[in-house]
Amino acid sequence: MAQKPSLPKGTRDFGPVQMYRRDYILNAIKHVFKKYGFMPLETPAMENLSVLTGKYGDEGDQLLFRILNSGDFLSSTTEDDLKNGSKSILPKITKKGLKYDLTVPFARYVVMNRNDIAFPFKRYQIQPVWRGDRPQKGRYQEFYQCDADVVGTDSLICEAELLSIVEEVFEQLNFSDYQVSLSSRKILEGIAEICGASDQFSVFCTILDKLDKIGLERVVEELEKVGLNNQSTDKLKEVLALNGNNAQLIEKLSSYFNDSAVGLEGISEVEETLAHFKNLGAKGNNIKVDFTLARGLSYYTGMIYEVKPTSINMGTITAGGRYDNLTGVFGMSGVSGVGISFGIDRIYDTLEELELFPDNQAQATKVLITNFDKASENKAVQILGQLRKSNISSEIFPESTKLKKQMTYADKKSIPYVIMVGSREIETGVYTLRNMINGEQDALDLDSLISKLKD
Repeated sequence: MAQKPSLPKGTRDFGPVQMYRRDYILNAIKHVFKKYGFMPLETPAMENLSVLTGKYGDEGDQLLFRILNSGDFLSSTTEDDLKNGSKSILPKITKKGLKYDLTVPFARYVVMNRNDIAFPFKRYQIQPVWRGDRPQKGRYQEFYQCDADVVGTDSLICEAELLSIVEEVFEQLNFSDYQVSLSSRKILEGIAEICGASDQFSVFCTILDKLDKIGLERVVEELEKVGLNNQSTDKLKEVLALNGNNAQLIEKLSSYFNDSAVGLEGISEVEETLAHFKNLGAKGNNIKVDFTLARGLSYYTGMIYEVKPTSINMGTITAGGRYDNLTGVFGMSGVSGVGISFGIDRIYDTLEELELFPDNQAQATKVLITNFDKASENKAVQILGQLRKSNISSEIFPESTKLKKQMTYADKKSIPYVIMVGSREIETGVYTLRNMINGEQDALDLDSLISKLKD
């Protein structure tokens, strides 16, 4: 019995319609990236585990897809390794993994090519990444990221530009139902400081990052389990209860940071970024200062931001931040970086659910030439060549068959025009051009036909 084909969980095929829609998204993003001076880059699908591990926190390390060594990958393991479990076995059977994101491989690239790069270095990168998450709506094990990063400068102009890119990209996609949550890792350090949690900052951030999933009371319970007292959690509740517009929130939080220099530094970063953003001419209607924004990844050190749809239930579709210390782990200290990542698959799902894709995205071919018989086929192929030389996307039905079958083909492919090439048309040099959308027909010579299709 033939094997039934299937896909691994968390992966998807993309047919022609889906690919046209993905190209629609990617072309909009690429256009904006290029306008802002970013250059393209690609890195391998796999990286050495020494590059990947320890960069995403403990939870991230657990989600890495590891690649078994070639050949007899168990040959170097011992009975003791098997008894000691995965921590003992893994280093001996796997040395590479599929990349978890694009930022860490980018940092590795910068370090390896430091002598050839002009700093600040601005690059964009569009490639698949892999994570062992439990598949669910908007979450896949293989998905594309679309990143833009700047390394080699501390300027907060970069943060403002990345936020401006978000606004401009979504304007091009006619998508406005989103919120940009904005904060600084230093604000989180300040909050942890006034709550007496500085010595457990990483755990504090990990728990706080669950706020929108498990609620405030559960967050408080988890913080108390790791040692925070009632006075500390009460202070956190006060901070999280602050409300108002962005300026009011910043002013209210500042009053809590009288004894926290790092907290005040984070406030200053947010204010400067928003000032640059405004000077760039951006609208900023979708930006909300959000002190609960923790971002689970451990390498962010400064500004952090994420974007979520507001009218549908979908996870983060765009996110990023500053990662001053990332290249330092590869032996290149003192290089600051900041980046943003567009989650193409979630953006696709969002636009699809909100029905925001243009109707004509499935149109690859503009015109189909009919094929009635062998006598007219040669002339039809000649016309096909002339249309393509005029940069008109066109095709011929490859077999002579009934007109109804050819029209059905054009209809299913959403081809808007059909050219009739039969013995009468060849004799007169006048061809019938049918509009498949409204059914209208025009009789045109070849030059007029080409001119009309170009328009």
